[in-house]
Amino acid sequence: MKLHLNTSSTGRHTWDHWCFWLCALSLSALLGACSSDRAPESSYVLLDGTTISAEQLQGKVVLVNFWATSCTTCVAEMPQLVSTHQKFKGRGFETLAVAMRYDPPSYVVNFAQTRQLPFKVAIDNTGSVAKAWGDIQLTPTTFLIDKQGQIVKRYVGAPNFAELHTLIDKLLSAS
Repeated sequence: MKLHLNTSSTGRHTWDHWCFWLCALSLSALLGACSSDRAPESSYVLLDGTTISAEQLQGKVVLVNFWATSCTTCVAEMPQLVSTHQKFKGRGFETLAVAMRYDPPSYVVNFAQTRQLPFKVAIDNTGSVAKAWGDIQLTPTTFLIDKQGQIVKRYVGAPNFAELHTLIDKLLSAS
């Protein structure tokens, strides 16, 4: 296919149309790519000072949630993350909440303690974990990982929890 750039309105319209579809296809490919990507080999420093690696989570269905105490959507979705964790934890499901680099550690500790978060909470002090997961900037950003370590779904913003529960149940039932 040859593209001709000319200044006529018809030529400009063709170029704009071509650019629109090229951008749409590129965005579609980018968004779809995460469905078959492997989760990064990250290490997480938990609030108690221990470290957990991606390798230690292998064989489980894992929800990795990037959040901040200053994020109102993150705070609002936290009770639903707790109930999701409680619902599936006995079946090989793990939740890992990763606080962003800019979140003061004392705020994260206070939040986790006062809300009695029942899952692992990590602090990404250096930003290296967010960087490894695709340079996460927006919170909440949540990833659902299957037992083989593949990213199955990425949510930016609060997930549809009914849909999420159906997907978790399906992944836990798979061998």
